[in-house]
Amino acid sequence: MHSQSGGTHWHFIRVEHRDPLGAIAAGNGLRQWHDLLATLAGLAKGRDLGSIALALAGTVGPSQPAGLVPSFSGCRQCSGSRGGEETGPNPTDRGKSGSKRHLVVERQGIPLVIRHTGAQVNETSLLETMIDAIPAIRQKRGRPRRRPDKLDADKGYDSRKNRQALRRRHILPRIARRRIDSSQALGRHRWVVERTLAWLNRFRRLKVRYERRADIHQAFLTLGCALICWHFVNRFC
Repeated sequence: MHSQSGGTHWHFIRVEHRDPLGAIAAGNGLRQWHDLLATLAGLAKGRDLGSIALALAGTVGPSQPAGLVPSFSGCRQCSGSRGGEETGPNPTDRGKSGSKRHLVVERQGIPLVIRHTGAQVNETSLLETMIDAIPAIRQKRGRPRRRPDKLDADKGYDSRKNRQALRRRHILPRIARRRIDSSQALGRHRWVVERTLAWLNRFRRLKVRYERRADIHQAFLTLGCALICWHFVNRFC
């Protein structure tokens, strides 16, 4: 930039003009559009960059640790062994650790009670617990009903103790007998239970168990059954 009697004129530095940049006086700065670029010497002197740089460089010494050091304080979670609460070796899957679902449904497949145990637990030992856990069903007249008239179950629940327990509760036992009854005849009734289990497997959280705590997994199972019941309510209402 230079001033004449006619006013102020601007000269832009261009590559094609091949302006001799090295011949510019030390006191003049270069302009980029409307901004004046200060010289390096003036910038270092005015901003006191030299002293700041030396002061920062002096704070680093061999007595202090380096910036990158091996540390495991941030690694709070690590991979652990498989398993969790209410799990056990599965006799039907080469002894792999897993859990088993026990389900009671009504005739149309609406879930009434669901529990889960380790895969090694026998179904026979849980029949009374499952029957007593059926919630009360309100009726128009009389006391709320808690027990069905009859119970269909597969051969896994076949035992004299279970039959006697059902009769004490005035429930007709229809449990398939081992080495006597055919499993095909029971399939006419048991497919309802298998269908409800398939509905539960449609929830990704329930198809594969991810929770190690038994109470959390039981809560998700209960929530899945509640959603199935809600679908039945929307269908009939």
